[in-house]
Amino acid sequence: MNQPLAVTLESSNLRAVFWPDAGMLGASLRYRGEELLRRIEDLDTARQKGSTAGIPLLYPWANRLAALRYVAAGKDVVLDTKSPVLHFDDHGLPMHGVPWGQLHWEILDVKANSFLARFLWNSPRLLAVFPFPHQVEMAGSLMADSMTLTTTVAADAGSPVPISFGFHPYLGIPHLAREQWHLDLPAMRSLDLDERGIPTGTDQPFASFNGALGEQQFDNGFALLEDQSSFSIAGAGYKVAVSFLEGYRYSQIFAPKGKNFMAIEPMTAPTSSLTTGVGLRVLEPGARFRAAFRIAVQSTD
Repeated sequence: MNQPLAVTLESSNLRAVFWPDAGMLGASLRYRGEELLRRIEDLDTARQKGSTAGIPLLYPWANRLAALRYVAAGKDVVLDTKSPVLHFDDHGLPMHGVPWGQLHWEILDVKANSFLARFLWNSPRLLAVFPFPHQVEMAGSLMADSMTLTTTVAADAGSPVPISFGFHPYLGIPHLAREQWHLDLPAMRSLDLDERGIPTGTDQPFASFNGALGEQQFDNGFALLEDQSSFSIAGAGYKVAVSFLEGYRYSQIFAPKGKNFMAIEPMTAPTSSLTTGVGLRVLEPGARFRAAFRIAVQSTD
């Protein structure tokens, strides 16, 4: 497979690469030459399989749906298991919306340290799985030690638009085993999940976590307590913080045991909100929705 078109941003300490022809995937984020993203060793294979890697936008829903049918914003939708624009998990559940490699973005503006891109959700194949025509814009900007991604949904085609997207940034600390990473999570509400990873409708208090990741593993959904929240991993002279700036009320923390990566996932709604309606926001025609998060890197030496 040919290398997709790349947009490269640079600041004094950071260099970021995005692929407009492949979902605006964040394919690289280097801090002083060291790669911070993970699962990017074979992006061609990930693209073909529909696997997540780097920093993918999960659109129009993050994580999985509990069923092939959902009712939202006045539409009753039945998904086709043979759809060429869907990916399914081991339980046969629709996973992460349309795989990133199938979404082709238009670049509206590029500067040395910023970009603005647009995607029109209006083709028959996309409307078959999410029948709400609209427009999405993504803006990326680099400062000396941070990158901010802002996603804006515009219900500009006469239709309401349910909001349930998220990002899945895979991060790691260079030259340090994950057992030695120091993880800092804020107080949140931990969502009770069934064996498929679907919220059951109940939750529990989560006081916080501040310590070595060690042998612990996470694949947990959370409801945030504050409009803005910050999470971080640190070690070997680095601190990588993911801050939810606006629009993200939920998160999934994914740190599988034995894997040298973790994901701190900004989510606009909890898993399967399209099927449950829990935490689902719906844009009225003519309205706009904006969500933003930042990845900041700090040298602690």
